[in-house]
Amino acid sequence: MSRKRYKHIIWDWNGTLLDDVDIAIDAMNNLLRRRGLPLLNRELYKDIFTFPVRDYYARLGFDFSSEPYEKLADEFTAEIYSKKYCYKLFPEVEEILEKVHSLGISQSILSASAQDRLIEMIDTFGISRYFKAINGLNNHYAQSKIEAGKQCLSILEIKVDEVILIGDTTHDFETAEALGCDCLLIANGHQSYARLKPLKAGLVNSLSEAVELLL
Repeated sequence: MSRKRYKHIIWDWNGTLLDDVDIAIDAMNNLLRRRGLPLLNRELYKDIFTFPVRDYYARLGFDFSSEPYEKLADEFTAEIYSKKYCYKLFPEVEEILEKVHSLGISQSILSASAQDRLIEMIDTFGISRYFKAINGLNNHYAQSKIEAGKQCLSILEIKVDEVILIGDTTHDFETAEALGCDCLLIANGHQSYARLKPLKAGLVNSLSEAVELLL
């Protein structure tokens, strides 16, 4: 990652600003438990979670011939958004968003989450004011966010060499490459440090380290 002053940050949501790894594991374990499949722990999850998420389900042992991926994804969505889970941001998120804003750097969200759920959750946390755009997908099947990212950049009319995407997965890196912008990855979310290290992107261990490196 080049050292330069960026004018815009594209934030990933899940695992980058939203601290939801343990929730994702607990929710998936409920689906696995119902089918008698082996359960996940945190280490295994970070080693096998991937995009498109359909491939992740296949790695877990789900049989798409008996249960279509879409049915499983619907069940997982109902599970993860049930009231049994308490969502939270990483502790320093609002302070960091305010600091970036105060420096005149614009910000947006790019997520593989469904757009309506994404907006609802960001509104709940009271941080919508920091973002020029909030971009999710039009479904909850978490395939790819590259096209949503291209649409975001075209609407914002920002030069790609002034943009950096900050995320926590190999797909965030793939998205940044497709957009033509720089990428900084945080190994504190949905994929392990070992999986992110080979990528040609900046890599840190925490959100605070990411912002320290940038600013």
